[in-house]
Amino acid sequence: MSTRQPEHRTTTGAVPVPPPAEEGRAVRSRTRWSSAGAGASDAFDFWADVVCDTFVGVAVRADGGDTFEARIETSDVDGVGFAALTASPQRVVRTGRLIARDHEDVVLANIQLDGRARLEQNGRVAVLSEGAMAFVDSAHPYELDFAGDFSQLVVKVPRNCLPHRSLSRATAVELDSSTPGRVVADFLVGLHRLEGRDPAAALALLPHALDLLDTALGWAADGALPRSSATAFTRERVHRFVRRHALDHGLDAAAVAAGCGVSRRTLYRALAEDGETLTGLIRRVRVSHVQRMVRAHPDRPLAAVADACGFGGEAQMYRAFRAVTGTTPGAYRSG
Repeated sequence: MSTRQPEHRTTTGAVPVPPPAEEGRAVRSRTRWSSAGAGASDAFDFWADVVCDTFVGVAVRADGGDTFEARIETSDVDGVGFAALTASPQRVVRTGRLIARDHEDVVLANIQLDGRARLEQNGRVAVLSEGAMAFVDSAHPYELDFAGDFSQLVVKVPRNCLPHRSLSRATAVELDSSTPGRVVADFLVGLHRLEGRDPAAALALLPHALDLLDTALGWAADGALPRSSATAFTRERVHRFVRRHALDHGLDAAAVAAGCGVSRRTLYRALAEDGETLTGLIRRVRVSHVQRMVRAHPDRPLAAVADACGFGGEAQMYRAFRAVTGTTPGAYRSG
């Protein structure tokens, strides 16, 4: 069997499709690749490189017969990647050594469209069938096994775009087609299809997709570790209220507690069980708004962005942005 390491990346065999000129930064790349365009002896080697380029550095091994077939279509909507792929049986492994070489910090939402997949991460195993979804954390080792031909949609999201902090509890947890997770999965599949026809509409819906993913992460985390249903419900209400009102300059503990119908003590306790603080939650949600705004409106002054995103001024936004992302709003905008 062939095993590829991330240093052997290449885009050979990919066919780039330029984004519409009027969309600029909305869709920065669109690529299609098919094993039909590569020789039979090279198809898997090309595929292994494409997987590393599209997602993160992994080792890929073919688990089928002599013939390997695969195709993938990728796109980027304001930094959030979508990849629809169909392929022959294979095994994908991300080890600690590969993580040390590739520090990309992303969340992968794997939606099973056809066939079956076995995902293992953080001591848990999820088996995905059609319509199911599970999360993967690029910062920790994982394994994906596909025993037969399969199709998936994988959504790749920068970690700082999802303010929910229970990622270690949310990975490799199956949200199957009988759960509300199916609604989230269907929305993402529809958004990917819409992006191919109307990139501007897809960009407008992207914030809703991120909110749904954040909510689904909460469901997965609550399912992974037994906890008080009342506390979990309160925490979800707090997250939802903050996402809806993060741009309000007067948002504070009193406003959130009143909006959620709980005491401030209950609010703090619900968040603390998940290792969160209200200040940190509001900051992360506001920073995610800044990220989208500076990309969507590259000419808008940063002071105006700070005001629109709920910050008390440009300096406060700068400190929060750097604390969450490790960089500055100006550097992020030009990146």
